[in-house]
Amino acid sequence: MPDPHPSASRGQFLLLGCAGFASMASMRICDTMLPELARSFQVSTGTAAGAISMFAIAYGILQLVYGPLGDRYGKQRVIFFAVSACALFNLALAFAPSIPVLVALRGLSGAAAAGIIPLSMAFIGDSVAYEERLDTLARFLSATIAGMIFGQWVGGLFADTLGWHAAFVLLALLFGCVAVLMRRGAAASPRGAARQGYMAQVGGIVRIAWARRILAAVLVEGAFAYSAFVFIPTHLHDRFGLPLVAAGGIVVMYGVGGLCYTMVARRLVRRIGERGMAAGGGAMMAVGFAALAAGPHWVWAVPACLVAGFGFYMMHNTLQANATQMAPQARGTAVSLFASSLFLGQSLGISGVAALIDRSGTNVAFVPSLAVLPLLGAGLAWAMARRNLGAPRRDPPAGRRR
Repeated sequence: MPDPHPSASRGQFLLLGCAGFASMASMRICDTMLPELARSFQVSTGTAAGAISMFAIAYGILQLVYGPLGDRYGKQRVIFFAVSACALFNLALAFAPSIPVLVALRGLSGAAAAGIIPLSMAFIGDSVAYEERLDTLARFLSATIAGMIFGQWVGGLFADTLGWHAAFVLLALLFGCVAVLMRRGAAASPRGAARQGYMAQVGGIVRIAWARRILAAVLVEGAFAYSAFVFIPTHLHDRFGLPLVAAGGIVVMYGVGGLCYTMVARRLVRRIGERGMAAGGGAMMAVGFAALAAGPHWVWAVPACLVAGFGFYMMHNTLQANATQMAPQARGTAVSLFASSLFLGQSLGISGVAALIDRSGTNVAFVPSLAVLPLLGAGLAWAMARRNLGAPRRDPPAGRRR
C-alpha cells in the first residue's frame, strides 16, 4: 500500500482491510451452506435462503444511515462499533435455535456489516491523495474479494465437517479480534464537521452533475454486471449438466480475476489512465460474458469468468475512486449513496434477467450485459475526457479539512 497521508497509518489501513475481509466473508458465508441449514432446521432451501436475502436487504438499506453517521461522529469510530456489533451477532447466530431466529439475526448482522466497507472507502478518501487513491482502493478491494472467496469456501467446508455453527463462531472471533485492535484508533478518531441534516447532505450531493453521473453509472454497472454474474452457476448446470458444486467452483474464478486486477492496478493506472480503465473494463466484461453465452463447452467458462472478473473490478475500482471524490465535504454520505445505487442496480437487474430466463432460458442471461457494459465503459471514458480527469487531482491535507 502506498505511503498513507499523515492522518492515517499503515496499521489503520491494514485493520480496515481485515474488517472489509470479515464483512464480505459474513455476506457470503451462507451461500454454500444452504442445503445444510435446510437439513438442520428441516425447512425448504427457499426458506433457508432467507438467511442470505435478509442480510442483503438490511445491508442495502442501512447504507443510507451509516454515511451521515460517519461524517458526523467520525468514520473510524462508526466502523469500530459496526465491527463490534458484527462480532456479537455472529456469536448469537452460532446458537440460533430456529430458522426464523437465524434469519432475523442474519438481518441484524447485515445491518451492522453495512457500516464497514463504504465508510472504509470514505476514510481512504479522507486520508490518501487522489493520485494514489485508486491504487489504495484496489488494495482494499483485494481484501474484500479475498473475504468473498473465503466466505463461500469456509461455509461449505464447515457445513460438511464441523457444522454450520462453527462457521459463525469463526466469524465472531474474526470480527472480535479486529474490534479489539481497532479500539484505540476509534477512541482517537476526530468527529466530522458535517452538521447538516441528512436530506440537506443528500441534496447537496445530487446537485453535483458529476456525482449524478457516477451514481447513475454504478446503478447501470450493478444492474448488468451482477445480473449476469449470479446466473453463471445456473447456466452451467442447465446447459452442460455440471453439478452445482463444480459450477460454484468455476464462479470463484470471477473473484480470482479481481485479485489478479489488484496485483497490476498501479501499473495499469499509470499506463492507460482512468479513461482506459473504464473503457477496458467494459470491453473485458463483454468478452467474458460473450464467451459464457456462446461457449460450446463448460471449460470455456473458466477463462470467461476470469476475464469478466478482471474487467468488472477494473471498471468498479475506477468508479470507487471517483465516488470518494464526489463530495469531499460529506464523503461518508456520498460513498453510502454510491453503495446504495449499486445495490439498487443489482436488485433491478437480477429481477429483470430472472424474468428473461423464465421465458427464454439461461442462454440469454448474458446478452443484455455484453451489449450494455462496453457502452457504459465507453461512455464513462468519454465523460472523463470531457471533464479532463486525465490530470491528477490533489486534495488538501486531511488536517485542513477537519
